[in-house]
Amino acid sequence: MLKRVEFEAKSQQDAEKQAVELLRIQKEKIKLTVLKEKKSFLGIGTAAVYEATPNINLAVEGKVYLENILKTMEVKTRMEVRTLSEAEEIHFHVESDENALLIGREGRTLLSLQFMLRNYLNTFVDGHLIVSLDIGNYHENRRKQLEILATKTAKEVAQTRIAVKLDPMNAYDRRIVHTKLSEWRDVVTESEGEGEHRALVIKPKK
Repeated sequence: MLKRVEFEAKSQQDAEKQAVELLRIQKEKIKLTVLKEKKSFLGIGTAAVYEATPNINLAVEGKVYLENILKTMEVKTRMEVRTLSEAEEIHFHVESDENALLIGREGRTLLSLQFMLRNYLNTFVDGHLIVSLDIGNYHENRRKQLEILATKTAKEVAQTRIAVKLDPMNAYDRRIVHTKLSEWRDVVTESEGEGEHRALVIKPKK
């Protein structure tokens, strides 16, 4: 999961420089290990094969990163972090007296914080790390509301055989509705529009 690179260097200093360039993270967050020492022809000059990996715990790193952002916003928070699937999923839950401020209109501030957190942690890994952030159970409550809306609308479409276009939603919310209705036999979901105007349409199956 964590990035790992191997390379040859003539000194510890050279190895540190290469590791920073290859992993694109700070030197202080890198662990260097000598895998094999190599002697050049006639024993003049030496080099070594190094392994470099991030020397971090992803959950702790994410918690500190998020705390620094919230501290800059001058908001006191309580945070819970859970890891699943052998640390391939990390879920952050935040509570504060300023939940509305941190969530923002239609959850936009929350989604921006989640986007920044996800991008930051993914710089340390190969592959894709699943990172979610919830504040004041916003995502959980929103998911329940959307699933109720999806079910109610799908029943209406199945009965009337008339497609219904929902209000524009962000990708996260569209995915919730799509997932909820993905196994329905009577309806299908499609996205239409661009950017902020992109919306989900629930259609009867032909």
